[in-house]
This record gives sequence, structure tokens and C-alpha cells, in this order.
Amino acid sequence: MTHQDHRTHQDPYRLASSQDAPAPGGETVSRGDVLRTLLWAVVVLSAVANMTASYSGAHPWVHLASGVVTVLAAGTLVVRGLRGRR
Repeated sequence: MTHQDHRTHQDPYRLASSQDAPAPGGETVSRGDVLRTLLWAVVVLSAVANMTASYSGAHPWVHLASGVVTVLAAGTLVVRGLRGRR
């Protein structure tokens, strides 16, 4: 590989701003991708909170609140997934 080839080669793992280099494949992160990631994080965190509350003997409202959050976030993911198939 010559010196010039090395300069023009794009490293797909390089962290660069959008002005420095285009994203690999010309793809950008959409708001839907960010929302899906946040929903998955909420599902995992609320499920862990529910398990922690179970083992620590917390008040029943803690179980109920974390369970409701888990169900709502998981339900939203399911609905978005089904809508995306259409």
C-alpha cells in the first residue's frame, strides 16, 4: 500500500465527525434507532430494578412501578416492530 493509498483508505472504526468523513455506507443514525436503543435500555434497567426489589424485600409499589415501566417499554418495542414490517 503506498502512502497515497493509506490517506484515501477509510477506516470504518474511526470516530470522526460528519464533516470529517461520511458514515460507512452513507448511513446515518435515525431518531427511530435512538428511540429503539433507549427503549431497550429502559426494559433492561426496569427489569433489573424489579429483580433487585424482589431480592431486597422492597415495598410492593416498587415492584408494580418497575413492572409497569417494563411492560410499557416492551409493548412499545413490539408495536414499533410490527408497524415496521408493513
